[in-house]
Amino acid sequence: MARKKSRSSAKSSFFKLPNLIRWAKKIVLYFLGISVLWVLLYRFINPPVTWLMVQRAVERKWDGKTWKIDHEWRDYDEMSHNLKVAAIAGEDAGFLNHCGFDAGAIQKAYLKNKAGKPIRGGSTISQQTAKNVFLWGGRSWLRKGFEAYFTMLIEILWSKERILEVYLNVIEMGDGIYGAEAACLNYYSRTAESLSKRKAALLVAVFPNPRRWTPANPTRYIYYKQGLILRNMRHIKLPD
Repeated sequence: MARKKSRSSAKSSFFKLPNLIRWAKKIVLYFLGISVLWVLLYRFINPPVTWLMVQRAVERKWDGKTWKIDHEWRDYDEMSHNLKVAAIAGEDAGFLNHCGFDAGAIQKAYLKNKAGKPIRGGSTISQQTAKNVFLWGGRSWLRKGFEAYFTMLIEILWSKERILEVYLNVIEMGDGIYGAEAACLNYYSRTAESLSKRKAALLVAVFPNPRRWTPANPTRYIYYKQGLILRNMRHIKLPD
């Protein structure tokens, strides 16, 4: 009887506010420590796989298709200069200057979505990298909060070159195709090291929806986007 009382008293004491606060602090500290170490690790080690790659591969299996994660890593210096410039011109023109967030783009996206126009995101390359590498898919305020946190971490702990390198190596570029190298081999039968301005711009033009659009069979809209990216590329100057 005394043992039962001691157990019940232990449980009740655990749920007291001071104990809950103490455990909450521990959880937060563990999370901060692990997340910082995780981001630091990926500053030097290439992410082998992402949640999105696994999710898409599982979806393929559910649809009766084969498991497919076509992904080959290319270091920053091994990727075409044209591809890096096209990615910035097409996805995040202020990438080299902002600290992870583009307030102007976020405001434009908010106003456009509020007006009932087609949903448009305001995510920077840094935000997309944080989301693809460290988080799960889907849309929720919780995930957006974690996305902002990891975006700040990679902006502090990584260089802009590293962020762009990881982004171009993990981004989805087709059904089961991830990263610039795999995309270039599939669509152009060449490596990401040698890519013309036009081909680079065409590849970036399908980034927003790579499972709907493909550079292998561009629509009129994709050619239009390619033209915009080519024009914007003139104003992007990568540091030497």
